Amino acid sequence: MEPTLELQIEKFSLKGYGLVRLQRIAPLPPLEVEVAHTLPGDRVQVEMRKKVRGTRKGRLLEVLEASPARVEPACKHARVCGGCCWQQMSYEAQLREKEERVRKTFGPAVAVSPIVPAESIFRYRNKMEFSFSENRGGMRYLGLMIAQAEPYVFNVEECHLCSTWFSDVLNRVRTWWEGSGLKAYDPPRDEGTLRYLTLREAFRTGQKMAVLNVSGNPTFAPSREQLDGFVAAVRSVLPPEEPISLFLRIHQTKKGRPTHFYEMHLGGPDHIVEELHLQGGKLSFKISPSSFFQPNTAQAEKLYNLALETIRSLQPSVVYDLYCGTGTLGMAASRFARQVVGIEISPEALLDAEQNLKGNGLQNCTFHQGDVGQVLTRLLAQPSFQRPDVVIVDPPRAGLDPLALRHLQTLSPKAILYISCNPLTQAENIRELTQAGYQLLSLQPLDQFPHTYHIENIALLARKR
Repeated sequence: MEPTLELQIEKFSLKGYGLVRLQRIAPLPPLEVEVAHTLPGDRVQVEMRKKVRGTRKGRLLEVLEASPARVEPACKHARVCGGCCWQQMSYEAQLREKEERVRKTFGPAVAVSPIVPAESIFRYRNKMEFSFSENRGGMRYLGLMIAQAEPYVFNVEECHLCSTWFSDVLNRVRTWWEGSGLKAYDPPRDEGTLRYLTLREAFRTGQKMAVLNVSGNPTFAPSREQLDGFVAAVRSVLPPEEPISLFLRIHQTKKGRPTHFYEMHLGGPDHIVEELHLQGGKLSFKISPSSFFQPNTAQAEKLYNLALETIRSLQPSVVYDLYCGTGTLGMAASRFARQVVGIEISPEALLDAEQNLKGNGLQNCTFHQGDVGQVLTRLLAQPSFQRPDVVIVDPPRAGLDPLALRHLQTLSPKAILYISCNPLTQAENIRELTQAGYQLLSLQPLDQFPHTYHIENIALLARKR
């Protein structure tokens, strides 16, 4: 039986879990214990778990004395779910913690503007992905990862981060699965069928989408009858007159080979449309099953409007939008720039971007598909190359790759607007840019994901004269 301890939580880990350092007998170093769903100031009873990469995990048994920031969570899964690490924390305290994280990451050399809070702290997500899983005993789970126990999944019955119809569809699909004869996909053995259930909603238009993600192993391909059962399960939740886009997405993976995705349209419209209300007017965006779109529509509008306000003040002629996705920010910037050039590695995202250009009647945007560093190498070699005044970068969590960072210095724009969902890698990249002749002028954090540790951060850099 694992030992139990009474602990006083001291601070947060990077992942937003409570952390405490236990002093051991010299010369052994202190032992760090990480406990999900706890807050600094909590005195808790914990069951000790295994050690992982220098940190011992503890399972919360009871809160003996609550932190002043602790509140009653809205969701019944709050003590299990790995999706919300801070739902037991007041929203004001969440904002303070996120703003302080940005200050600590960048240091006192530059002022950090007050974090922009979310309009809604529940029902804000327009996309959720739920995992299918089975244990050795054959018990089935469709839901989210258990906190500190990934990749184990628990059955989600309700989720307060998304619209209620997501939970209704989730529960109905779980019932369909029980009678379908299909198995959850087991990656190590490449056996089974069901991988994920993806649900999406366009907040401005109300349009809905459901995607069943399955294995690409043909031995476990679902039958037409099984797919008809999935379609019927989803549609049974919604009013008969309400359309929903339905897709099968096949995830084909082979060891040593590139991963491929194939889509089959099962019913309803073949895409949904979202609108963003931005400076200069409204823009419409086509969203297909594989499209990336900011998961919080209301906060995306705030994020982009803040970015556009900064770009407009710079009065750029040529703007480059690197890691442009479906071209959202670049298209918005084209309202006051002579030319916008976007680069994106995802061919599916670029197809959507091209259609979004036509749908919004924009003539001064050009998109290029490929790795950012490699595309810039090609563009720099062209005689007609035009140097940008402003470059927008919004890279993945890993930050800018070395080649893109080097080319960014070669482009030498007057200003760089760096948007990031990971201030840690953003700060590393900015340190390199400051050594290359740029000055960090401002930082603006924004909360896109209440009840999580994630932070969106806008940094403005200017080239020193």
